[in-house]
Amino acid sequence: MPRAPRIWRGGCIIRAKFLDRITEAYDVAAGTELPESLLLAPYFTDAITAAQDSWRNVVAGAARAGIPTPGIAAALSYYDGLRSERLPAALTQGQRDFFGAHTYQRVDKAGTFHTLWAGDRTERHSA
Repeated sequence: MPRAPRIWRGGCIIRAKFLDRITEAYDVAAGTELPESLLLAPYFTDAITAAQDSWRNVVAGAARAGIPTPGIAAALSYYDGLRSERLPAALTQGQRDFFGAHTYQRVDKAGTFHTLWAGDRTERHSA
């Protein structure tokens, strides 16, 4: 097991059962590849899934009230990105192609493409 959860057990402030859950996640994964994120370990997946609607309501309610919640909102965005099969990177790819002709890939056609942004905006297959 990685040392990190054990190191924190000695602290007087952070003696939480939460650390037991982290330790359990590492123990279950012992001898196998560790999860990319603790959020993918069963206990944490179940806990986040159960709390996700309330989490979204807090972030949405705070936004409607004009209350900044950068940590909570960023954590929700990270969680959504982590569990998404396909992310909206089209804008980033388009910007990279426009500013540096880096090309892009499409989800509806195989291959690599480049658009003539300053010309007639035609799309060309790129090698």
